[in-house]
Amino acid sequence: MDPGAPAWQTRAMWRGILLIATLAAPAAAQDSPLDAEAFEAFTAGKTFNYSANGVPYGAEEYGTGRSVEWSFLDGECMTGRWYADGPDICFVYEDGPPVQCWRFYREGTGLRAEFLGGGGDTVLYSTTRTDEPLYCLGPEVGV
Repeated sequence: MDPGAPAWQTRAMWRGILLIATLAAPAAAQDSPLDAEAFEAFTAGKTFNYSANGVPYGAEEYGTGRSVEWSFLDGECMTGRWYADGPDICFVYEDGPPVQCWRFYREGTGLRAEFLGGGGDTVLYSTTRTDEPLYCLGPEVGV
């Protein structure tokens, strides 16, 4: 700063610095995982479609009371629930795989989900967020 600059110039410079800092703040917040409250507020009552490497991967409907329904887009759905474990969001499904924990981040208008399981390097991106229910076929019946 120029110590001989008029006061209005100094104030204008500080306003510019504060404006830049304010605009940069939301981008920095995206590097922190969503906590349980923020995750629930963003997902409750919504259905998200996810992709991996640009390829459709699956969809999940987030219900009330932290209930979920997941599908690999084949019409078969797994019912479960989610819970927080520190910064992780963990899912347990009836008759499904063991507990799966992820870290979720706001990414633009959607989510980025990073799998925390052993050996996997799965990162999912939400491609849509809708109020529509998840498409699930009814239970299998046969003779």
